[in-house]
Amino acid sequence: MPVVSVAFSGSIALIRIDNPPINATSHAVRAGLMVAMEQIAQNTTVTAAILICAGKTFIAGADINEFNQPPQAPLLPDVILRLETLKIPIIAALHGTVLGGGLEVALGCHYRIAAPDTKLGFPEVNLGLIPGAGGTVRTPRLIGPHHACTLIADGKPVGAAVAHDWGLIDQLADQDLEQAAIAFAQAAAKAPLPTALTHRPLSDKVFDWDRVLEKTRQKARGANAPVVALETIRTGLSLPAADALALERQQFLKLRDSEQSYALRHIFMAERSVGKIGTLKKITPAPLHHVGIVGGGMMGAGIATACLLAGYKVTMIERGDDALQNGTQTVTRHLQTSRDRKIISEPLYNEHLARFNGSTDYRALANCALVIEAVFEDFDIKKAVFTALENVVSPDTLIASNTSYLDLNALAASTNHPERVIGLHFFSPAHIMKLLEVVCTDHASAQNISTALAFARTLGKIAVPTGVCDGFIGNRIMSAYRKQCEYMIEDGAYPEQIDAAMTEFGFPMGLFAMQDMAGLEISWNTRKRLAPTRDPAERYVALGDYLCEQGRFGRKSGAGWFLYENANAAPVPDPIVTAMIDSESDRKGITRRPFSPAEIIKTILATMQGEGQKILDEGIAQSPDAIDVVMINGYGFPRWRGGPMFMSK
Repeated sequence: MPVVSVAFSGSIALIRIDNPPINATSHAVRAGLMVAMEQIAQNTTVTAAILICAGKTFIAGADINEFNQPPQAPLLPDVILRLETLKIPIIAALHGTVLGGGLEVALGCHYRIAAPDTKLGFPEVNLGLIPGAGGTVRTPRLIGPHHACTLIADGKPVGAAVAHDWGLIDQLADQDLEQAAIAFAQAAAKAPLPTALTHRPLSDKVFDWDRVLEKTRQKARGANAPVVALETIRTGLSLPAADALALERQQFLKLRDSEQSYALRHIFMAERSVGKIGTLKKITPAPLHHVGIVGGGMMGAGIATACLLAGYKVTMIERGDDALQNGTQTVTRHLQTSRDRKIISEPLYNEHLARFNGSTDYRALANCALVIEAVFEDFDIKKAVFTALENVVSPDTLIASNTSYLDLNALAASTNHPERVIGLHFFSPAHIMKLLEVVCTDHASAQNISTALAFARTLGKIAVPTGVCDGFIGNRIMSAYRKQCEYMIEDGAYPEQIDAAMTEFGFPMGLFAMQDMAGLEISWNTRKRLAPTRDPAERYVALGDYLCEQGRFGRKSGAGWFLYENANAAPVPDPIVTAMIDSESDRKGITRRPFSPAEIIKTILATMQGEGQKILDEGIAQSPDAIDVVMINGYGFPRWRGGPMFMSK
């Protein structure tokens, strides 16, 4: 069956694209559209046409597999120009996700009608690109530069209601989309043909380009595409449409062949493949409907919220009524924030709350198919939780620990059914952060690993399988480069210098500010736990211990490596910490020397790559891609650089 077909409803032609799974603008689709348009153009009985897609979505983007292949005519810009020059009105009937080249196709049509739950956007900047088939030219001529810049430079889709308010779509379909589109087409056939977007007059509203560009540069943190997108829109608005289209295409091709785009396409593909384990391909995950959470602190409440947002029934266990009340209030507050930000509706907010309950009695977890432990990072405490769980849950219940560092194999060995114990290492805040390390213990069954990975995906997480070691993938690498950064501090650098080098490289925040945000007692407890087995000959930096001994636990206490005037204040270097560092170097007989930003970053990168290679050699991570995905999504490694292992190629 052809990927593009033409059918008729009276004098209305229906061009249907059927190219699963996302109806991408592959060569077959582009060629099929050209044929369909010629067929319609030659049929004098046709008064209007509808472009519609089969399946769950309208065109959701380009075929990324064609990026590294020689271009094949017809190119998408030529297809859209042909749409624009049809002598009869053509209506794009939109549903699902209308992204990138799909939205450019829709803009080439004379009208756009959409189902109410449609999402529309230009995500190209996430691949280091800009729209390359008229998006930067037609969009501002339709909805003005302000909304066009938001849509294109941010790379985030908007809902159909917002798109309708902006004028991006002409009508919301309040009934069956195809029937609504036919009715719309019948009315459009009786009206004058609207002016093509490339020929429409420009808005004369004043727009502060310099301010928007500066704000975008700061937000991009070194990524080129968002800035190029705005510059292309700005320049294009001062040019005739044909010249603006040529400029856009030139910029698109230049970006497509850049190192940043190559890196971003690498991580895009890695995130979609890293959670797949070949040996589990034929194993069906167990169904999950009811999830138990033990612990209502910051992490437990975040996990509970993530589960509720994914549609699960959730039962939270705490050790006392006060702790349970605090946990319940935190979950409620998270859901309220999602409601207030329009992420969920008021009815859905109420529905989520109705599926949540709490208890101080473990027996409330008896019917849970999955229980996630999220209590204090102490082996004996977690072991006691697992023992209590085994007394009440079914032998088939999957039991997971949210530990960051502890030995999950030892924890599993303390249970009667080690095959059902796995790790689910969430990243804080758990209901927001996309990364989830799925820790596969030595005796975990294939069924339970499959179930855990499927569960992670239902939460909307990027699931990265990992083996058991101290810190798994991410924290192990962070511990290694944190150690090197502490060496540099004793040798002559200061925390603010290391943090400045990291933010200049593209990290959203430096290592020491990040530690202050997380709480210094976390790593302090880990160091104390490992102290009995530490090699006496290994260099040890005690500066972090000194800070914690003084009650300087980071941002929440007002002081850590830096000072904080309030909870939201920027970190300020503290002369007391500077003096403490100088004194410690002097005590150890270290002659301090300066470190350049380049040397700091070189040291951090080399450490990440070296530790990453050890993780690969030990079989903890399945691939270098897994390490890149973890470091980008969990530790702020600049996405446009592709990850530390990608950079080592």
